Formats: sequence, C-alpha cells, structure tokens
Amino acid sequence: MNKEDLQEGDVIFIAIPNPLYRRVARGTGSRASHVGIVLKDAEGEWVVAESAVPLSRYTTYDDFLKRTDNGWYCIRRLKTPLSAAAISRLKQECDRRMGVLYHLGFKFDSRRLFCSKFVYEVFRDALGVPLGQLETLRELHAKLPHVPLTFWRIWYLGRIPWSRITVTPASQMHSELLETVYDASLAAS
Repeated sequence: MNKEDLQEGDVIFIAIPNPLYRRVARGTGSRASHVGIVLKDAEGEWVVAESAVPLSRYTTYDDFLKRTDNGWYCIRRLKTPLSAAAISRLKQECDRRMGVLYHLGFKFDSRRLFCSKFVYEVFRDALGVPLGQLETLRELHAKLPHVPLTFWRIWYLGRIPWSRITVTPASQMHSELLETVYDASLAAS
C-alpha cells in the first residue's frame, strides 16, 4: 500500500514472527498477532502508536512493517470518516499512554497495556468507539476448542486464568466498525 493512501487513525495489523506472537495468533484464530494505530508525527512523518515490550511507544511506519512475517499486513479503517478534531483526540489518547509497561498476561483490568488493549482504550476514550470484543480467556477458548492449551498452561505457570478479561487483535481485525483498505495477502494474488 502506498503511504499516500494512508489516513490518520488507520488500524494496522501485522504478524510478528516470534513464538509468543505466533501463539497469540493461533490461539485467536487470526493471522494478526499485533496491532497499532497509524498517525502522523509533528514533522508529518507516518508513525504507528503501539503497546510493545517493554513500553508503549511510537514507531516509524516503515520500522513497524519490517517486524512482520513475510511482508504480511492489513490496514483497516473506521467506516465513518474522522474529523480533524477526532484525529486530535486520538493523538492525545495515544500520547497519554506512551511509556506504559506491557502486560505479558494480557489482563485487560490492569494499569499495564498490551497491543489490542492500547487500541481498544484509545478508540474508546477518544471517539466512544470500542474496537474489538472484551471476553474471558474461557470464552476465547470456547470459540476455538481445537487449539491446544499446552503453550498457555506453560505461559501461565500451569494455571490458566480462565475468568481473565482480554481483548485480541483478532476481534479488532474482524470488527464490523472497520473496513479493509489493504490486505497484503490479497494484493499479492
């Protein structure tokens, strides 16, 4: 996708080639394992606001894309166009969340962040739009019962917190509030 076609507030999904992120994608039934928000910085350069290990940050658009597996990424956009005031509020909410520690347990009810929680909270607080679905780990697994739990049992030291509420990149990628403006897997065919 050409940068000229980007719009501030676009939501960008990538597949990070790392064992944890691959398990997140597999466990949620999605190719996407990471998500961020596309914005312009003060110099007019494209950046992605993201929650990453160890802290939430702004990453250049090009550097963000370099982290994806086999060049795959998907950009989705709110169906309702964003005003300049809405974009300003998105930026303010992203700024408020910079430098916050990452939550490796994906717990929504925590002061720490993870990628999909970052996106969810920014859109909710800036625009009143909750992107994605809050669900427990039990509900998430019930949708994909064929996904083995071995990795998650190890990750959570033998005790998966089934009642823990989370939000996934997959639920955001499939949000009916968004429309796909670019999918690298479709562009390649």
